[in-house]
Amino acid sequence: MKIRSVAFIGALLCAFYACKTDNPKPNLAVNTEVKQWKPEDTRSITEVNAKRGLIHKTEAATPGYVVFQPAQSTQTYLMDLDGKVVHTWNGDMSSMQSYLMDNGNLFRLERDPDFPTFAAGGQAGRIREYDWDGNKLWDFKYADEKELTHHDFEIMPNGNILAISYETKTPEEAIAAGRDPKHIPKAGIWPDKIIEIKPTRPSGGEIVWEWHMWDHLVQDLDPKKHNYGVIVDNPGKININVEGGEGGPPMTQEQLDGMKKNRALTSNATLDNRGSDITHTNAIAYNPVLDQIVISVPGYNEIMIIDHSTTTEEAKGSTGGKSGHGGDILYRWGNPATYGRGTQADQRLYGQHDVKWIPEGYPGAGNLTVFNNDIPGPNNKLPSMWAALGSAKSPEVNVAVGDLGNYSAVFEITPPLDESGAYQLSENAPFGPPEPTWAYTAPDKYSFYSAFISGAHRMKNGNTFITTGSTGRFMEVTPDKEIVWEYWNPYNDLYSLPDGSPAQPIGPFMYGQFRGTHYMADHPAFTGKELKPLDKQPDPFIFKMPPATAAQDSIQ
Repeated sequence: MKIRSVAFIGALLCAFYACKTDNPKPNLAVNTEVKQWKPEDTRSITEVNAKRGLIHKTEAATPGYVVFQPAQSTQTYLMDLDGKVVHTWNGDMSSMQSYLMDNGNLFRLERDPDFPTFAAGGQAGRIREYDWDGNKLWDFKYADEKELTHHDFEIMPNGNILAISYETKTPEEAIAAGRDPKHIPKAGIWPDKIIEIKPTRPSGGEIVWEWHMWDHLVQDLDPKKHNYGVIVDNPGKININVEGGEGGPPMTQEQLDGMKKNRALTSNATLDNRGSDITHTNAIAYNPVLDQIVISVPGYNEIMIIDHSTTTEEAKGSTGGKSGHGGDILYRWGNPATYGRGTQADQRLYGQHDVKWIPEGYPGAGNLTVFNNDIPGPNNKLPSMWAALGSAKSPEVNVAVGDLGNYSAVFEITPPLDESGAYQLSENAPFGPPEPTWAYTAPDKYSFYSAFISGAHRMKNGNTFITTGSTGRFMEVTPDKEIVWEYWNPYNDLYSLPDGSPAQPIGPFMYGQFRGTHYMADHPAFTGKELKPLDKQPDPFIFKMPPATAAQDSIQ
């Protein structure tokens, strides 16, 4: 089965950075101050020339602070609602995601500078804990030629940590599992697993539980291979022949080298591992009431829930745990065609990020929130944003809305739990609900758009905090969809790995943000802390458009 490929920016910017085109699309002008778009308007995808810093603050903005990582940086910032940095944590590795604890400690997912195999977005390999003053308390490394933590992690109530990790499978293993040989790169494939880490401070940790996608596959391609079955009869299994993850168009060595030169790929990317990342899981969350885990799998345009109450042995099979289904998928939503119970018309998620349960005591408790990145719009004349990038000639990538009708949304979903706590599923029907319970889109749809990264989480007062990742935009919106606070990241520290390649290649998205998090003013971490703007604020990054010849040369 082939579905719409969703890819990290590095793998799909081939056209922008290294592919020639015989019919380049003109670089259309755009007024970055315009907020209400008309159908005849153009829009910037990268927004590198947009106004940055605090844009909008009302009395309705929820008191608190925002934690985020400047683009391509080794620092984490704590910022007040006036856009002033009040505290920083400094490290020696770049970070794309942090979580602030009640005691004021900060856990960061960091990018190890040296691992040989994995060349897909969200590379990490390290989880570290710092105290309020930035002293390193714990360092956990999970980065070698066989496995690598990436994208996201979750701190459990007992102090253990759930993390997403790649694991390698050779072409021979993939064929034996029923993968179509036509869709197996020379480097093999990298399915995901989840590990639960019990920290052993000051370094290392014990893996006390794990779950592998590889143990829950189905395929209807070859009855002589493993995992053979009827797809529609196995909604708890993952069809190994869905084509997704991080692939992108075929490329030459010259094009690959051009992407590396222009900070669109890291140095361990090769022609042989393009397309190895088939699922690209990019978010994880834990529900302690249900003892369940939800993950976002953009390679399949789905979110999936599994049972954590199993033992590791039970998690390999289809029995055991509170659910009685072992490690099989208990619930999935977003693209029922992947399990044979829907068509393209039934798809609701497109390259989504940052799935979270709404906590107990919050409006919508028990529901899920997710950032739906790349929804095809009614005016869409191009496959996706990436096609527009392919014909652009400078980092300020503008397209006509009529040519690219894709847009983003934040969804709140109510899973169909019955009285026994099981997810309802009728025979041959997809999991519900058919539509989200609540959704945020821009009034014009098109001005709210990020085809990759991004996130959203529910706040205690019922508002929702949103990160539009590609442009580095943070905002707080009410249930009535009013923006009460808005800030655009002005920072890019241009951090590079020792070999000169970017830790997290973001290409022309100079201000991109994987995710930001709002913490209430009364959060326990702030007790006794003097949170006032630093005397010396960080220096903003000022983007300067390169000369036309330089921009042209960068893609030749």
